[in-house]
Parts: sequence; structure tokens; C-alpha cells
Amino acid sequence: MTRWGLIGASTIAHEWVIDAIRAVGGEIVSVMSTSAERGASYARDHDIPKSVTTLVDLVGDPDVDAVYVSTTNELHRDQVIAAAQAGKHILCEKPLSTSLGDAHAMVDAARAAGVVMAANHHLRGAATHQAMRDAIAAGQIGKPLAARVCHAGLLPAHLQGWRLDRPEAGGGVILDITVHDTDTLRFVLGDDPVEAIAFGQHGGLAQSGLEDAVMGAMRFKSGLIAQFHDSFTTKYAVTSFEVHGSAGSLFGRNCMIQKPGGTVTLRNVEGEQELPIDHGNLYENTLIAFDAAIAGRGKPLCSGEDGIWSLAAGLAVTKAAASGASVKIESGL
Repeated sequence: MTRWGLIGASTIAHEWVIDAIRAVGGEIVSVMSTSAERGASYARDHDIPKSVTTLVDLVGDPDVDAVYVSTTNELHRDQVIAAAQAGKHILCEKPLSTSLGDAHAMVDAARAAGVVMAANHHLRGAATHQAMRDAIAAGQIGKPLAARVCHAGLLPAHLQGWRLDRPEAGGGVILDITVHDTDTLRFVLGDDPVEAIAFGQHGGLAQSGLEDAVMGAMRFKSGLIAQFHDSFTTKYAVTSFEVHGSAGSLFGRNCMIQKPGGTVTLRNVEGEQELPIDHGNLYENTLIAFDAAIAGRGKPLCSGEDGIWSLAAGLAVTKAAASGASVKIESGL
């Protein structure tokens, strides 16, 4: 059983991760919030025994085996490095940080300490994307040539705040959503992006020069080109993930979501068929793999290095949207 400390009394932990930890047999022993009042209330509401206000108290707790970091993005670096140096395994929200240098420092610290580090790109835990990955690996669409991702919706009011008005915290749609697209593309395709172009949009939600929607394309090492549309402003959009190959196409629908669900259709010379999908909780799947990695059985679904790749792409898309130029994606790995 993994005993967890929560760094951040966050909405995502409240809505998704706390239940997932407990569902896979984990225990949450402590939560850290810099607000003593908020931390105590959060601990009481979620039946967490301890509430602390400092990072030292959380990572120094001998009852904590692993930490889940879900503070705002600019805080991740110091928190992850402190956890690694204290010998705690780490599941960190995406993006890992707001700069590649910081992300590399985090991964290096975890490697030096010999602890497991993972990025919480939950879409790797989706059965739809695993089915698409398996179909491509089995050659069912031939050579992948193109992909399209629609990851657009309406950002709920209770999730707005810093995502719309704090550039220094890594706000905006690109570091929130486009990084997920990148990671899912890498997972499904087994390929890495090398270049990005993009146009940002200000649709009325974001402030301080942050984009609340973006459209663009990435070129991958194999030559594949992937389009993406990410938005906080489109209430009635339907998410999708498509991959088109030399011998067939895959159409994922309602699949860029946090809940289990969605369909995948394969079209090729044999006609059209819906792939069988064994849906499961995305966050539970992430945690099952994380616990196995702690026990020495395999790797996390999304490693720290994977988190570096998605951040590198997000930063390149941000630069491309600002400059109007094509930008190379360089992870430094």
C-alpha cells in the first residue's frame, strides 16, 4: 500500500485523484496548503488525518511514501526536488514546470534520488487511446501519415482563475491542453514532434495576453503531420482524435476527456468497424502503473522524461503562436 501526501489542496485532487488513490488501495495521510484554514477544511472534508502548511513538514513526514503535486505550475520545481531529496516517489501534474531547465532539474533530482517520478498525463490511461496505439502497432492502418486532435470545450467557471489570468503560473490553453495533445500523440504514435506552427486566439475568457484557444500543427520525426485545436471557449464541441495511415484510418470520438468513455472506429479496405474498448478509470490506471513502478515492475504510464517532451512542445507552440513562425521542438533529451 502506498501512503500519499498531497502537495496542494487542489480541485483536481478533490474531483479525481483522491478517489483514484483510494480505489487502488492507497492511503492519503497528509495534505499541504499554505493556508492553514483551507488545509484543515480540505483534510476534514476528505478524511485526511494530517494538514500541514509547509513543504518541509509534508516531505519530511516518515508516514509519506509518495507525493502528488498539484499546485500551480511555477511552484512544481522546488516542490518536486524537495520531495525527491526526501526520498519520496512523485506524481506531478502537467506541465512539469514553466521552463525546460526546471523540468530537467526535476527529473535529474528524481533520478539521482532513485525515486519513481511520473507526470499526470491522464489520457494515457484511456482505453480508447490504448486501443488506437495497439491497432497502429499491429499495422491495421499501415504507415501513419497524419493525425487530427480536437480538444476543445468550455472551461468550467470553478477551474478558471489562474488558468486565465496568470502567465507566470503557466496559465493559458497551451500549457493546460496542448501539452495533453502532444503526450497523447506521442503515446499513440510512438513518435516525437520536431516542429510546430500555431495561431493563438483570444475568445473573451483569457486575460493578460494568454490564449484561450489555439490551432496549429506539429511535424513528427517520421514525417507525420498532426493538426490540433484546443479551446477553453467552445461549449458544444466534441473531442476527437484521428490517425490516418497509408492503409486505413482510426477515428476516436468523445475521447479527450477525464471520464472513461468514447469510441474508436477503424476504416480500411475491409470496411468500417468499431474497436472493442474495455473502459476503466483513467486515473486509477495511472496509479496502478505508478504503484507497479515503485515495486520494480515496469515503468509509470507517463515518465518524467515524457513530461519534458510535452512541455517542450507546449513551449514551442506558445512561441510559434506569438511569433507567427515555425518553431523547432527540442526536448534536450
